Amino acid sequence: MFHKEGSKILAKALVIIIVINLIVDRIDISKNYQYIIFSVSIVLFVLIAQFFRNPKRKINNSDSHILAPVDGEIVAIEEVFVKEFFNEKRLKISIFMSPLNVHVTRYPISGKIVYNQYHKGKFLVAWHPKSSSDNEQTSVVISTEKFGNVMYKQIAGAMARRIVNYAQLDGQVQQGFDSGFIKFGSRVDVLLPLTAKKKVNLNDDVKGAETIIAE
Repeated sequence: MFHKEGSKILAKALVIIIVINLIVDRIDISKNYQYIIFSVSIVLFVLIAQFFRNPKRKINNSDSHILAPVDGEIVAIEEVFVKEFFNEKRLKISIFMSPLNVHVTRYPISGKIVYNQYHKGKFLVAWHPKSSSDNEQTSVVISTEKFGNVMYKQIAGAMARRIVNYAQLDGQVQQGFDSGFIKFGSRVDVLLPLTAKKKVNLNDDVKGAETIIAE
């Protein structure tokens, strides 16, 4: 199953591949070269398609825990001062998405959207320490009963040049449901109150909507 954000890109890629192979079929080159071009074009299409896969998940739903918003690897767990919205220290849990991960972003907990902001920025590699503050990103805050205000950030990277954010101010959202998409991967930071208890460690692999990262 593919995410809707990939429909236009996949359609364009398929048309380009078909056109290229039709042209190659009509020009005077050896069959071996034709097979190589066909094989490479198919591999490229498969690589593009895997960016937009959207597997069904059994959502581990509960107001008492925070779910990973994306698939990937835990690359940071630390206390940081967050000037935006909070102006206080928060527990930051950062998840890096490689090109092989599913790139759908999901709401980490249910609640009401009370803050939704887009920030222009750089495109540093996602594991760079300053990517959280300097890169292009969206910041969304969900008001919850158990955790208070929870922020998650979709952060662009060196390859990711478009962030899609479905959050709407004052909207009610449900844990585990699609909240956006970062085209061609990157990183998502979750910013929690210091009283939250982390349930993951550095270098852990997590799955969006399934892995509990804090409670």
